[in-house]
Amino acid sequence: MGTVMDIYETTHDGYLLTTDPARLDRDAVFRYISGESYWSKGVTRSFFERTLAGSLCFSLIAPAGEQCGFARVATDYAALAWLSDVYVLAAHRGRGLGKFIIAAAMAHPRLKGMRRWMLATSDAHELYAKFGFSSVAPNSLMTRVDRESYKRED
Repeated sequence: MGTVMDIYETTHDGYLLTTDPARLDRDAVFRYISGESYWSKGVTRSFFERTLAGSLCFSLIAPAGEQCGFARVATDYAALAWLSDVYVLAAHRGRGLGKFIIAAAMAHPRLKGMRRWMLATSDAHELYAKFGFSSVAPNSLMTRVDRESYKRED
């Protein structure tokens, strides 16, 4: 089995999905997550950087070389994988790239056979259902959310 640092890459119609940290355009991803996403608008840079440090990151690179999508998985590489921050820039949508990112992340050699995958979404239930995700049964999952944590500096 490889190490967490092994680079995983796959392609779809000229687009590259890679876990190579050198290919991750942190500024571009931060701009999208903090400025355009509905789930983390206003996130501080330090909070964002901590999320990257604790995750396996997937960069979607367009044929011209720019970062055009992203996903990250927070995981223990055995029992739990939390899929988060999945996006594809508007100019690149309609090409199946969201499905490509999700399928490729779930196929990552270190993530195959995970006991539980989880995510949170307000608008993409139908997309994730295609990959076996379903709503949680009432009273089977508990959560504690600090909705202001991502806005505070360290």
